[in-house]
Amino acid sequence: MISVGVIIPFAAPYLTFNPADSRVSITSTAVQFPLLVAHIISACVAVITGFVQFIYRIRIKTPTLHRYFGRVYVMSVFISGGLALVISFYIENFSKAVSFLVLSLIWLFTCWKGYRTAVRKQLEKHRIWMIRNFGVTLVAVSGRLVVPVLLLIYSLLNGFSLPGGREKMVEEVLNVNIWVGLLVNFILVEWWILNEKN
Repeated sequence: MISVGVIIPFAAPYLTFNPADSRVSITSTAVQFPLLVAHIISACVAVITGFVQFIYRIRIKTPTLHRYFGRVYVMSVFISGGLALVISFYIENFSKAVSFLVLSLIWLFTCWKGYRTAVRKQLEKHRIWMIRNFGVTLVAVSGRLVVPVLLLIYSLLNGFSLPGGREKMVEEVLNVNIWVGLLVNFILVEWWILNEKN
């Protein structure tokens, strides 16, 4: 529920389909903005259907429904991840563009591995890869949740002063929040996988 609470306010401005409401810099309203909206909508579908996959009653007791939602999830990740690859070339800030590009590649790779293991009936490997993939999906959430912590760390490291002003602080934090969100999720997911085996 926290994830939906984080995603809805972020996604809502884009559902007006008005580039002026965008929270990120738009260099092309004809190409970049429609791709961004499609990326966000398909990513929201991935978050929602991903959570459904963890509901025991659906996953174990109704495997047909699990497979149906799984297909919707995989398709939404492939669509959103593919669009993200293109969008990354419109991002003017190099560090943000690289983080978005790397995140998209990891997202697509882990989803592909999860899909291929399902097709090959390697169910335990499928489950592990899809847990990893959903951890990457949730970077959209964790990357935003870590922002207040990063703002505090920035302040601490600078002796509670803002040498470059508030805008510089926000810029610096938003340059690293995706990396931090990915690292946090990676650690949590691998810890969960290892503890399940023990």
